[in-house]
Amino acid sequence: MRCTQPEHPPCGPVVLNDWGMREVLFPLTYLRPVGDLRFGILPQAESWALALGAEATYYQTDQELRPIFRPLPGPGNTHPLQLNASVLPTLELVEAVRSLGIGQALRSGEVLLAARCDAPLEDPSRADSLERVDFGGEVLRVEAPWDIFKLAGRAMELDFARLTAGRASQPLSPTVNVLGTHRIFLEPGARAECCTLNATEGPIYLGRDSEVMEGSLVRGPFALGEHSVLRMGARVYGPTIIGPECRVGGEVSNVVFQGYANKAHEGFIGNAVIGQWCNLGADTNCSNLKNDYGRVRVWSVAQGRFVQTGEQFCGLIMGDHSKSGINTMFNTGTVVGMFCNVFGDGFPRTWVPSFSWGGAAGFSEHALPKALATARLVMARRGRELSAAEEALIGHLHGRFADRPGAF
Repeated sequence: MRCTQPEHPPCGPVVLNDWGMREVLFPLTYLRPVGDLRFGILPQAESWALALGAEATYYQTDQELRPIFRPLPGPGNTHPLQLNASVLPTLELVEAVRSLGIGQALRSGEVLLAARCDAPLEDPSRADSLERVDFGGEVLRVEAPWDIFKLAGRAMELDFARLTAGRASQPLSPTVNVLGTHRIFLEPGARAECCTLNATEGPIYLGRDSEVMEGSLVRGPFALGEHSVLRMGARVYGPTIIGPECRVGGEVSNVVFQGYANKAHEGFIGNAVIGQWCNLGADTNCSNLKNDYGRVRVWSVAQGRFVQTGEQFCGLIMGDHSKSGINTMFNTGTVVGMFCNVFGDGFPRTWVPSFSWGGAAGFSEHALPKALATARLVMARRGRELSAAEEALIGHLHGRFADRPGAF
């Protein structure tokens, strides 16, 4: 879709702003801005670009990420749309954003949703000088890591509608058992054989060159990213979103895989968010419900303490490049940082700091050279390369974490 209203500036470029939310969403955002997180089928930047018909997307984020993610557009791109990266592009909000004039800021209460102005808005308080426009509609916003799996169904349905509008799905094999009335959409190259796709509760989307193997049981809403594989006999309860180039099996319930991750074997995971380049070993099991059915507390990296989620179901939150060995057990509400290697019997603690190596018996530091060497090997298997800028960022973060007393 493209902006067509002549009285307003053209869509042009859009800028996805962290506006203080990157730290709140640690450990998922150590290596990326909020706009690069996947809430639905697409990362936020792509989801907003699709909704608005934007020419290009940029990121307003912390200085340490700018060598990797495109910063603000140059002087030739005047009056770009500044968007809150933590907010989903609902139909009503997209129309309100399209209608913004130059020098206006769209707000819901105290939350800045969008603005159109020349000056960068690294600090949302700088929008106070702009003309206020109030948005009275529903705002779907990720304000904590667990909100990602909570809002996965809504986010997926928004992306699904836009990705499939006016398009015909590739045909389903006659060997597939189909239930329900919601749409099932296969991109070119997607394959599914001898499986059950139940679209009673929501749509099912199979990305380009993805595969649902024989014996899999899938209940929507469900999205499988391009080149990803749902392995034989998998049981998936929606809403679940699997990003690109993942291998997923076992029992999965309401999980968002950011991409390039493996949970290829048996084991349960539910109400969880898994970062990029993670691997959960065979029979890794992740609790999502306390024995007393109470509300789940999780570690807040931003606050440096355990906080109450208010949720009865909350499983594993795992940062990029972390791994678990075979038969690993994660307790309810466990948060694992980036570049962790967790293994052994027993439950590890429910907060595993970044660059930790060990398990229930204790942790030591995951040495930076070893962590980088593993990352290079893992990424090469997917035809990717760890850039010099990424290595520099990882080294910078490792030094920051290692300086914390008692980190490991």
